[in-house]
Amino acid sequence: MNPGRSGSAIALVRAGHAVPAVAVTVFTGLLAVVDGADVRTLIAIVVAIFSGQLVIGWSNDFLDRSRDRRVGRTDKPLATGELTSRTVVIAIVAAAAICVVSSFACGWAAGAVHLVLGVGSGLAYNAVLKATVLSWVPYFIAFGSLPVIASLAVHPGELPPAWMMAVAALLGVGAHLLNALPDLDDDAATGIEGLPHRLGARRVPLVAAALMVAATAILVVANSSTWWLWVGLAVVVVISGVTMRVTGRRAPFYGAIVVAAINVAMLLLIDVS
Repeated sequence: MNPGRSGSAIALVRAGHAVPAVAVTVFTGLLAVVDGADVRTLIAIVVAIFSGQLVIGWSNDFLDRSRDRRVGRTDKPLATGELTSRTVVIAIVAAAAICVVSSFACGWAAGAVHLVLGVGSGLAYNAVLKATVLSWVPYFIAFGSLPVIASLAVHPGELPPAWMMAVAALLGVGAHLLNALPDLDDDAATGIEGLPHRLGARRVPLVAAALMVAATAILVVANSSTWWLWVGLAVVVVISGVTMRVTGRRAPFYGAIVVAAINVAMLLLIDVS
């Protein structure tokens, strides 16, 4: 393989925010499994969600490239010159085309919800809301829509229970806070004043932990006849407490991913029990 092309491919993966993209895709795919998705539907959901996440990730770095250069972000390939704007725009267009086709392959209703509430919210965050106190709203809407997408794709016309949407929405806001935590100073230096920046570095972990525990508590209370779910809640409380104290750059965000995984595992176990 050509070393230059290999390096560009790796840089493109990094610019697409690969870890969050995979996490959201797996989260939604497992929700579809809980709903009883067949293989064809599951593949369509996975492709739709992943391509949509790439559109959001690449557009985020594309729109932020000038700000990232000003603060010397060496982890951003567009800011360092590892990627050209042209390459990223081509990638966005290609991913967007795949996203539209695969979204509607999940069904018209599921596709519309994904494109409008999922991808649309992500793009609104990138373009406008990221810099405002409403920065949490796109995450609340987009994550809250994931169970809806899975349910409509597997059972057209059937919505998931409200508590499931609430769990996903709260986990999304918690992830937003923790994902922004390492970049608060760089963002503030370029005029970004979203909710995490207004809360400040001390309060962000506390609020995020409270949201993650609240999300899990809703799941447990909604299924309170299943006693062992309380064990899962206790585990989440411990993980959230540890997350509040971890100082690694991305470790708190990975803690949020672990909590989301625990919630999905609990849903899967409820489904088979």
